[in-house]
Amino acid sequence: MRQFLKFTLASFTGFLLVFLVIFLIFSALVAGLMSKDDKVTEIKKNSILHLDFADVIADRGTENPLSGIDFTSLEGSQTTSFRDYTRSIHAAAEDDKILGIFLDLSDIQTDMAIRQEIRNALKDFKKSGKFIYAYSETYTQSSYHLASLADSIFLYPEGDLMFMGYASEPMFFKGMLDKLGIEVKLIRVGKYKSAGEPFIRENLSEENRFQVSSYINSLYTNFLNDVSEGRNIPADSLRAIANDLRVENARMAVEQKLVDKLAYIDEIHDLLMAKADVKKLKDLNLVSVSDYMRAVPKGSISEKNRIAVVYAIGDITSGEGDDATIGSDRIAGALRDARLDENVKAVVLRVNSPGGSALASDVIWREMTLLKKKKPLVVSMGGLAASGGYYIAIAADTIYAEPTTITGSIGVFGLIPNISPFMKNKLGLTFDRVTTGKYADLGTATRAMTPEEEAIIQRLVNNIYDDFTTKVAKNRKLSLDSVQAMAQGRVYTGSQALEIGLVDRLGNLDDAIATAARMAKLDKYRLKELPEMKNPIDELLSELTGMQARNLEQEIGLPLRQWKTVKGILENDRIQARMEFLPAVQ
Repeated sequence: MRQFLKFTLASFTGFLLVFLVIFLIFSALVAGLMSKDDKVTEIKKNSILHLDFADVIADRGTENPLSGIDFTSLEGSQTTSFRDYTRSIHAAAEDDKILGIFLDLSDIQTDMAIRQEIRNALKDFKKSGKFIYAYSETYTQSSYHLASLADSIFLYPEGDLMFMGYASEPMFFKGMLDKLGIEVKLIRVGKYKSAGEPFIRENLSEENRFQVSSYINSLYTNFLNDVSEGRNIPADSLRAIANDLRVENARMAVEQKLVDKLAYIDEIHDLLMAKADVKKLKDLNLVSVSDYMRAVPKGSISEKNRIAVVYAIGDITSGEGDDATIGSDRIAGALRDARLDENVKAVVLRVNSPGGSALASDVIWREMTLLKKKKPLVVSMGGLAASGGYYIAIAADTIYAEPTTITGSIGVFGLIPNISPFMKNKLGLTFDRVTTGKYADLGTATRAMTPEEEAIIQRLVNNIYDDFTTKVAKNRKLSLDSVQAMAQGRVYTGSQALEIGLVDRLGNLDDAIATAARMAKLDKYRLKELPEMKNPIDELLSELTGMQARNLEQEIGLPLRQWKTVKGILENDRIQARMEFLPAVQ
């Protein structure tokens, strides 16, 4: 009886806890929805905009009515739109209540193109004459890129500044696959199309080494030029500092004039309090981006004219996708909605994608061509718009890229694995088959391909590549010969892509929106973001269940991110327009 009562009590307690959690979530949702438009932050006089970059900064933030609840005990991570940062910075420049900006830096969790957009906003802010101070216990090259614009750069006395240059270190899987007995056949077009190389090689091919060297040197040159401008140190001198590793500790960072002063955080607080003319730390008004955004006017909600900003973020796949994946049905549907909406006068497609399914890319491209016939269409490239990510962009009237955007990679490949040796030798499993025709099991992973079958797949890949390059030539108004010469799967930075005609202008998302407005002859308009974000309750449940995976990724770092890329390649369509593994340059 005691055991029965114990289990009954445990079940009842569990039921009460689940009910309580659901009740709290529902109550928070209702409260969040009711207060969503009414909550406004009052900015006090002599405030300082505090940019700490603690959140992951993405192309599109999450607008969750439950965001007001403190879930930090669950060790989750928030995602903030980079436009929240840029809008805050631009607004702060005109706000008499904001004295300046405090960059509280350790690292910035975003890609190079988004970091460039934030840096450009800070550069504009300096024209206001207000101060920018930067502080960190340790500066990475990413965080120092932003800090280099500050009027004064402070570093913890026992801290560090990493100033070593850029490096890319891809991982190769052939040795592991050989040990497992898994054979992979790579069929591709383009000598630089290297996305499948990790499966068939143990090191970089000469062609891939050439292109990686080309684009990381372009990225590094952009970094050095920016730091040179901010610190008034010649770029060649900065290159020498990195090559000779002249900064090994905080003191040497000051000696090389990369840092102005060593200071503890309490000394920084004293400096900021003096600026704000307050005596106590509790009276120092440091305003976060999230708080400040609630004080920035969002424009009239009654404005009828709209510019739609369609976000295409992540790997390109067939089907619905989600907020972190470009599902062809969902993105094509968003473009179609914008085309049919009479209030939408122009469209900006924001692309941040390494590519993916060639078929899914073509589905989105088709909807782009239909949209372009009716309304101005501009593309803004984020950190990545490569391979399939470039494919979906080519139909636009104008393409913007950041100097650090990774784009191009015009090429196609197919991966056909043969797992039968692994299954037989490691697991004792074998396969047999009965077919109704010679090619009924073409592409199966349980036997090696015949030379004739390999030729069939090669023809299929060639046809897709020919279609890809032809569409690039037609949409970009380039000769097919010139496209063939610059294609071959080669990757370019935005600066390089501008020189060869793959993009039209260097600029950010705001530049693309302004161009779309001019093309549509709009003086006043509101932005309409598409596709609509997923249901907040579903997103919350996904957040709760995905936290362990995110924490694991943060702990393991690059190898796990590379494995996720491998998983995406293997689970996607066999024929893909995808660039090689994301460049790990820091």
